[in-house]
Amino acid sequence: MREILGRRRRLRLRRRTRPVQLDAVLTCATAWQWPVLPGVGLEAAGDRGDRGRGCACPDPECAVPGAHPFDPGLLAATTDERMVRWWWTNRPTAPIVLATGGRAPCALSLPAVAGARALAELDRMGTRLGPVVATPTRWSLLVAPYTLERLGELLHAQDRVPSSLRFHGEGGYLVLPPSEVGAGQVRWERAPAPVPGRGPNRGGPVPGPAAPWLPDVGAVLDALVEASNGAPDGGSRLAY
Repeated sequence: MREILGRRRRLRLRRRTRPVQLDAVLTCATAWQWPVLPGVGLEAAGDRGDRGRGCACPDPECAVPGAHPFDPGLLAATTDERMVRWWWTNRPTAPIVLATGGRAPCALSLPAVAGARALAELDRMGTRLGPVVATPTRWSLLVAPYTLERLGELLHAQDRVPSSLRFHGEGGYLVLPPSEVGAGQVRWERAPAPVPGRGPNRGGPVPGPAAPWLPDVGAVLDALVEASNGAPDGGSRLAY
């Protein structure tokens, strides 16, 4: 009996101490069917002394410390629960990297100042937004998957597209919360919300971790371009 009670206590302890990262990445991969893989992450604390923590990849001048795939590479992204558990059991604090495009969400990102302006403008217009990922330097709006052809048509209609506006489509990636990267903590500025009008509760939100609703890229692009062009830095800031 003591042995059984001891096992139960150890099991409860493991559940309580399971890293937040694992819960988050399992939701992305298994409940939402978003292909993910672990990011390279940051060096161990103290590796650089007073210079702070750099990227764990071999490049000492890495422009996006911790915030990119390395080993495994981007093509390894998966929704397989066993693979995801294995990765994050071995690297429990690894950043969560979403492989964008295909059937997975795409994203548009811009510097944080311009991102705040864009969200305020979209809210004023009454535009419904999907999840918004934020770091101290950059905000990313998740949108429904788009093709390069569709994106090209939308960009062709713009008078000017600022260099600071980035597009995370097929073959791209985005770091998701609650990761920590060189720019700082990754968080949800707008948390994921389920698709409305589904489920058995008379058109209400889907109970449980249903895949988040995503807007069409065309619904948000104009506001992002305008916000980037009007940002104090002129829309030229490229920091991740």
